[in-house]
Amino acid sequence: MPHTISSGTLHRTLESLASRSAEIAPAIAAAALGLVLLYGTGFAQPELLHDAAHDVRHTFAFPCH
Repeated sequence: MPHTISSGTLHRTLESLASRSAEIAPAIAAAALGLVLLYGTGFAQPELLHDAAHDVRHTFAFPCH
């Protein structure tokens, strides 16, 4: 006896999958960005990191000296 799937069931299943992927995509993007930042700073020179942080403080008009 063959199984049949109603169009309503199929539609609900596809909506469920779409909503899950919409929830998971930002989390995956944030994790990827975090890993890139950790990997990048792991190999950067300390002076480079200090200079970058210093430039960001000046960009936001935050006094640092």
